[in-house]
Amino acid sequence: MNKPSATDFSIRYSWFALAILFVVALFNYLDRTILSIMQVALKEELGLTDTQLGTLTGLAFAVFYSTLALPIARLADRVSRKKVLATALTVWTLMTAASSMAGGYFSLLACRIGVAVGEAGCVPTTMSLISDYFPRHKRALAMAVWGLALPLGGMLGFAVGGQLTAAVGWRHTFLIVGLSGLVMTPVVLLFMREPRRGRFDGAPEPGVTIKQRSVGQSVAYLWKIRSFRYLVIGEALQAWAQSGMMVWNAPFYSRVHQMPLAEIATWLALITGFGGAAGTFLGGALAERMAKGDVRWYMRIPAIAAFLTIPFALAQYFVADVNLSLALAIVPAVMVNVYMAPGNAVSQSLVPAEMRAFTAAVFVLVVNIVGLGLGPTVVGVISDLLIAEFGDASLRYALPTVVIPALAAAILFHRSSVHLPRELPPLHRAATAAGGLKVADATAG
Repeated sequence: MNKPSATDFSIRYSWFALAILFVVALFNYLDRTILSIMQVALKEELGLTDTQLGTLTGLAFAVFYSTLALPIARLADRVSRKKVLATALTVWTLMTAASSMAGGYFSLLACRIGVAVGEAGCVPTTMSLISDYFPRHKRALAMAVWGLALPLGGMLGFAVGGQLTAAVGWRHTFLIVGLSGLVMTPVVLLFMREPRRGRFDGAPEPGVTIKQRSVGQSVAYLWKIRSFRYLVIGEALQAWAQSGMMVWNAPFYSRVHQMPLAEIATWLALITGFGGAAGTFLGGALAERMAKGDVRWYMRIPAIAAFLTIPFALAQYFVADVNLSLALAIVPAVMVNVYMAPGNAVSQSLVPAEMRAFTAAVFVLVVNIVGLGLGPTVVGVISDLLIAEFGDASLRYALPTVVIPALAAAILFHRSSVHLPRELPPLHRAATAAGGLKVADATAG
């Protein structure tokens, strides 16, 4: 079967395909989040310990999700990406539905590992597809729109999961949510068209064979790109700050400000949901606009946002008035999400088309291991060390430590911006010029 040429897709169709990818991503984050809101019901019926709940919601998921993204991405760089995505979607939705039959910890753990296996194929495959649906000068905005699925899917997870669990119980909730997502599988297969890899970046025509790099060669290739190296480490550190705040904000307001749990849930859902959506979209839209004059703004915008996280996060945790603290929390909630869209767009534009899914998987691995792994853990350890001296107020002094990785992220994003113009491949430079963008001298500024 002949692959479609670059002229087969209008920009209107590209946005239609992006809408499908957005809905798929919504189910990704919805299925991932609902377990958190079910913890009380699961603990009561299955007799789970807090440690077991912690592994179900964190470690067990993160390990399989991060590590399996690499081999699945290697597959997506070789075969039809929409088929890989449809298969991944089918796996995680069925495993979500199967969670309704769990009889104890180990059966539920197996189902959650299955969800992680399926969801590991979503991000790398989707990022590769978006990069071939949109030219380079439109990718940041497209990534921003798609990235809205993370905060909105998380909000749906809490809202839908909470309401359904209260109404019909956790077993029926797993079943309803899982089977609802399964409806998107035929939509992906029937209505999404597979774009030619690198169609905006001068990729070889169909029939021309490209020698594939080994995993070691691919990693070495990525490490040599300084703008990518600084970008991925910076994103991991910003995710450290982001995850630390998201996981520990609720206990902070409960212990330090004695807020009722229901009130905390309402405020944090609004702040993290709408704040995250605003940061994700504005980050992509603003970076794309500013980069029309100088492509270094793709990384300068995340650098500024990471730096702005610092004063507002410090004020959020140290002010005495709870209402002022919640108001201040809006700024970090926005700023810690700004890096996502421009970072994803830049990473996909710096590498050959046949490495895009693998590159996205490297992001998933590094950002999740450092961000999800170290962020909440380090804050928790510091809090435990300070309990003897500060009691329940220990989080007031542990949480502000997230500004350290945020500061490091700001520096690394800036360093990435310095090297970015020089390391854009020549074909990307041509695409940039065609899009009306200026490639600045890397030595300037």
